[in-house]
Amino acid sequence: MKAISARATAGLNIGSLVLASDNSGARIVKITGVKKGKSKKGRQQSAKIGDWVKVSVRVGDPEMKGKVFDAVVIRQKKPYRRLTGERIAFTDNAVVLFKDEKGNPKGTQVKGPVPREIQERWKEVAKIAQSVV
Repeated sequence: MKAISARATAGLNIGSLVLASDNSGARIVKITGVKKGKSKKGRQQSAKIGDWVKVSVRVGDPEMKGKVFDAVVIRQKKPYRRLTGERIAFTDNAVVLFKDEKGNPKGTQVKGPVPREIQERWKEVAKIAQSVV
């Protein structure tokens, strides 16, 4: 996974309920794990912008409810700092679901803005986004 060009602050814990910001059929998902994340021994992992997470669908299409998917965090409320010194924060926490291990998105469009850091790491997600901030 490519590094992002920001000093990201971990803003989402395991168990957090977040919005699924694509048209895959899920509406609200719960973060169950962080893939390829770093954490100190004995400490629970937390997710930040651009992280690959495991999610369980809580609200959405009945056939998707309860299923586990891979996803990427595209927005977080907790501010993080870019290398230019500016701080970025969004009004909601959101993810985009993946359909395979390669990082291809399950939906065909992403609702809402996507930060530039996502475009650096997940090009497929940024291609279907409405806007890149």
